[in-house]
Amino acid sequence: MAESIITLEEMPNIGDVLATRLRAAGIETPQELKRYGACLAFEKALLSYPDACVNMLFALEGAIQNIRWHQLSSSTKKNSANFMRK
Repeated sequence: MAESIITLEEMPNIGDVLATRLRAAGIETPQELKRYGACLAFEKALLSYPDACVNMLFALEGAIQNIRWHQLSSSTKKNSANFMRK
């Protein structure tokens, strides 16, 4: 993740809505998101937003990797989908 990214909204895949959901979950910065990781951040967001879906998890992982979620590897998408099934 580029060090010049200061806000969540500057990360790939994170717009105003997802940034608001992350902040409601206590994740305020890109550094915090990276520290939590996509799965834990997703679980924290689920507490306030039970309608979250796998696409949100993909978006978080892509943001951490600094890529659009469409560019995630097949294995990453598969692992994320398996996480959702747990």
